[in-house]
Amino acid sequence: MSVKSCEKIEKSQVALTIEVEAAEFEAAMEKAYRKMRGKINVPGFRPGKAPRKIIEGMYGAEVFFDEAINIAFPDAYEAAVKEKELQVVGYPSVELVGECTRQGFTFKAVAPVYPEVTLGQYKGLTAPKEEVQVTSEDVDRRLQTLTDRNTRLVSVEREAKEGDTAVIDFEGFLDGAPFDGGKGTNHSLELGSHSFVPGFEEQVAGHNAGDAFDVNVTFPEDYHAEELKGKAAVFKCKLHEIRAKELPELDDEFAKDVSEFDTLGELKADLKKKQQERLDDQSQTEVENKLMEMVSNSMEADIPACMYENRIDDMVQEFDYRLQAQGLNLPTYLKYAGKEMSEFRDGFRQEAESQVKVRLALEKIVELEGIEVSDEELEEELKDIAKGYNT
Repeated sequence: MSVKSCEKIEKSQVALTIEVEAAEFEAAMEKAYRKMRGKINVPGFRPGKAPRKIIEGMYGAEVFFDEAINIAFPDAYEAAVKEKELQVVGYPSVELVGECTRQGFTFKAVAPVYPEVTLGQYKGLTAPKEEVQVTSEDVDRRLQTLTDRNTRLVSVEREAKEGDTAVIDFEGFLDGAPFDGGKGTNHSLELGSHSFVPGFEEQVAGHNAGDAFDVNVTFPEDYHAEELKGKAAVFKCKLHEIRAKELPELDDEFAKDVSEFDTLGELKADLKKKQQERLDDQSQTEVENKLMEMVSNSMEADIPACMYENRIDDMVQEFDYRLQAQGLNLPTYLKYAGKEMSEFRDGFRQEAESQVKVRLALEKIVELEGIEVSDEELEEELKDIAKGYNT
């Protein structure tokens, strides 16, 4: 392999003209023969047993050219990129130059490379920092979260009402016939959670344990099950038990149960301290994000589109991983959201472009300032910045 030319062109691309010489091409031809011989019919020989010379004599050496080119290209391209010390960021476009013969072939590869970055002002920049103080209401909300986590359900003898959990059997019918997925036994339904068909939970409220009753609903027009959209249904229900939330008392005993503190006052003080630290960190992160946005907006760089697409790929994959952790997957999510993949990807585009620009700006600052930073440290900084973009 020899690189005939290496030329920088617009949009952060490099055009490489690469020659694959006779010896390399012959090795690729032999591999092509071994790969293809079982598919070539030669009279007098069993499939895959015909010698290469016999096949070339019948069909011409050109019979292996296309496959040999495909075999030789990747190694030749990678060797050329390494020789020229190029930082390629995407797949190349490739075309043959001239004709392919037994002496080899020449091809041109146009590849996107890491852009050259020129920063504007990045020293002495300032951004306002919002000073936020924790209020007693903030502490109360944190306490409410703790009490909610430690709430228990107790059985009660009264009519069900919003906020209760009703334990019910139900079976749905369309025009008198049961339908798939419309039946449940001993199902715990929190009234007011809006987790069932609109109108269902409201009709459970007001009943007592032991009651059997009908619930009449109409499925929404945008319901996920096609056969139920806009249909009126009747659910035969039986209410077995009503469970109400029992909140713990906010006292010193509660503090001992949920924390390492002996008194409620100590717990409140700790909640206030930690919340203030979170708010201060958040304000500082927002300042850093604003500063980096200033730097990235003022820099000059011809960024290849594939860098944005690669970041979108990562963000889509991260979203899919989060769905899988919840027992879902991306195709199912897109189906129920009524979105095409292209539309879904576009939703990440602005965020992805911002993150790519910030990364380029950060790396350039590291280079200009001679800062020693590990890949792990850079990734952590980028993750903190990403949080500011709601990723």
